Amino acid sequence: MFKFNKEHGQASKLLLVLAVVILVAVIITFLILKMTEKPPAPPVTPEVEVPLPVYEKTLGNIRFVFLTAIDKGNVLKGSEAVNAQFSNAKDLVIGNPGAKFITVTMGAQNVGTINTDKNAWKIENIIDSRGRNFVPLDGYVVSAWIPNPNLCGNLLKPAFDPTPCTKIYEVSKESTGLKVRVMTGKNNSTANNNIDKNDTFLIDLIVK
Repeated sequence: MFKFNKEHGQASKLLLVLAVVILVAVIITFLILKMTEKPPAPPVTPEVEVPLPVYEKTLGNIRFVFLTAIDKGNVLKGSEAVNAQFSNAKDLVIGNPGAKFITVTMGAQNVGTINTDKNAWKIENIIDSRGRNFVPLDGYVVSAWIPNPNLCGNLLKPAFDPTPCTKIYEVSKESTGLKVRVMTGKNNSTANNNIDKNDTFLIDLIVK
């Protein structure tokens, strides 16, 4: 009877040792598997697509193209007048220190097969990144610094070089992301006086 109990106790100890060995083996295996696991991929941050600048746009049969935009500061110098009729022009100074002059020249080209009507196209306001509108200055006030003749709205013949149109604007010095609105009537008609009823587009400017 004593012998049986002794053997039984030894068997129990053996089973206990075996259970401990198995438990240790499982823990070691678990740790090894954990160490060999690939770390979780970092969360994917959606990329914000930045729209590319657009320097030309075709509306109907008229291709509008950006030519130049020049920052003139707060003074249009009389010595830089381009209209020969104003050879004695005096400096024109902006009264507001937070504003500057920008001279913009856009081109319009007929990519169709027949002449466009006169006044079928138009260069409109400058728009900044905050949606603020800056209207072109009255022609007479800045006539000395606008080419003569200025060909804005001229009849466009097919496949000729782009016809230039120059406008001068007063723009806030704080404004960034400047674009200019171009416009033509539906089917390049002359009805280009209403933004809601015409084809329009905002073309990016590179101001130098």
